Order: sequence, then structure tokens, then C-alpha cells
Amino acid sequence: MRIHIQNPVDDPLFLFSRDMWEAAAARAPDIGDGHDVTIGDTGADFAAGIAEAEALITEVGVVAAQFPVAAPRLRLLFVTNAGLDRLAPFDWLPPDVALLNNAGVHAGKAGEFAIMSILMLVNRVPEMVTHQRAGRWQKLWGAVAGGRRVTIVGLGSLGGAAATQAARFGMRVTGVRATARPHPACAEVISVASLDRVLPHTDFLVLACPLTDATRGLIDRARLRLLPRGAGLVNIGRGALIDQDALCDLLDNGHLSGAVLDVFIPEPIPPGHRLWNTRNLIISPHTSADDPNTYNPRSLDLFFANLRAWREGRPLPNLFDPARGY
Repeated sequence: MRIHIQNPVDDPLFLFSRDMWEAAAARAPDIGDGHDVTIGDTGADFAAGIAEAEALITEVGVVAAQFPVAAPRLRLLFVTNAGLDRLAPFDWLPPDVALLNNAGVHAGKAGEFAIMSILMLVNRVPEMVTHQRAGRWQKLWGAVAGGRRVTIVGLGSLGGAAATQAARFGMRVTGVRATARPHPACAEVISVASLDRVLPHTDFLVLACPLTDATRGLIDRARLRLLPRGAGLVNIGRGALIDQDALCDLLDNGHLSGAVLDVFIPEPIPPGHRLWNTRNLIISPHTSADDPNTYNPRSLDLFFANLRAWREGRPLPNLFDPARGY
């Protein structure tokens, strides 16, 4: 198969190399051998590669910049991102091309980040940081995590990993997703339609779902107010899932005890934005789920898993459905 890999233009920690490809091919000898592979860094490299490529491996920024494009032989487009909302409405996608994401690559890192964030909230670390910035010595006492109530919106690879970690600490986990299918780490799984029922009994709300038409603005001001006084929030999904100004208001007035946010509107956060001065808020610059040491190798492993399924006529594990948005 003719495969072209196009590197990102502004992400030096996430560049693919020939050695990286060969190591991944060696891990999947049944499907990794015999391919004609090119790796590009420039626009000229992309133009030359896409003209002959049957499979393209690249990241969301390259797709946004280069498509629509003539790709007469293309059959598989593997985007090394889980969330592809930036590429909507997908009218640029050539017909008969399977669009794949890399959902699953982020699970380990995202689960650890989520439980770290929850434990920070349990121990009131965001408030301690606020006092530190003010140069104020004020004793605060946290609690143990066991028995606390966590609601996780989204039980895909990110949210599922977060649920598993929270359950290991003895927390009571409620999962929220489109249909109330059980999850082994959750004491209860509900549909989005029942979200308002559980929010008043939620100590910590974790957002880990993709951004779609159905989830945009899901956590609005009214739903934030349903959370009990002293609750905390973690967002590792997308900034547009939540009413950001309402969240800042409820942090500043003390209704919410703290928040750890990895995603925002806009990104990057501009100088002078109120987020920088909102009390009891920890900011992570959209880095919660990515490990530069493992991200590309695991993405290539996923590509080979999908290529194997494609050749065998089985459903593709990472097939992206533009209609659903994930």
C-alpha cells in the first residue's frame, strides 16, 4: 500500500520519523511489511504524497489546511487526533474515503490527569494556589476521596479511563452518555436526559465527552447552579461544552470550590482574559491527554489495527462518523 505521513508544521514533539514507522511495523509483522511509505514536512511534500497515497496519516491541522484536495487513490485518512470537531462539517471529505481518528491513544494519560485533578479538588489545591498567589497563609483541610460522588460526562476512552481511576479510589462514579449502557467502573450509568437528576448530588463533575451539536453548551449556567455548594469541576473534553463565564462567576462567588480546566474558549487564552484571574481555578494549556513519548507509536499501532480490519473486511475500530461527530 502507498502510505503518506504528513508531519504537523508547529508541533516538534509530535513528529513522525522513519525509525518510528519501522518500529511500529515490526510490532505488527502481519500487516506492517511491504508498504511504500513517504514522510513529509512541507507543503511540497504533501502535494507529492497525496497524489499517490492510498492512506494518509496526519493531524487535524494539516487536514484543515490542505483539504479539499485532489486525492484520486486515497481510501484511508487516519487523523492523529481523537476529537475532529475542528473539521466539521466534513463536506471536504472525498467520497469513498474512510475517516479514522486515534481514539484510545489518550486513555492512559487522560485517566491519570483526571484522577490527579479530582484529588486536587478533594484536597482544595486550587484554593491553596489562590492563597499562595495572594501571599496569604490560610490553613485548609481536604478529605479522603473514598465515598465521594463523581459524575463523568462521556464514557469513551477518556471518560472511561477517568471512571476506572476514580473507582480505584473508592469513589462512587456515575457515568453519563447517550444511552444508559452499563460501564464496569460506574455504580450507575444514565443518559444525558437524566443529567439534571444527578447534578445536585455530585461532588465532582468531570467533562470528557466529544464536542458535537448535542453536547455544545451542555453544561450551562442553570446546570452549574444545580451542583451543590462546594462542588468541583474538571474539563478534559472541549471548552465549548460549558458556559465558561458562568463557571467563572460561580468560582468567584464561592458556589464552586474549584476547577481544573484543560480546554477553553478561545485557545490560547489571550492576555487579560478573566480566566487568568478567576479564583480557585487551575489552568492546563490543552495538554492533559498527550504524552510525546508514546503518542505517535500508539497512533501507529492503532493505524495498523484499522488497516488489518480493513483488509479483512471487518468494521474499522476507529471509523469516525461525521453525522454523530465522534
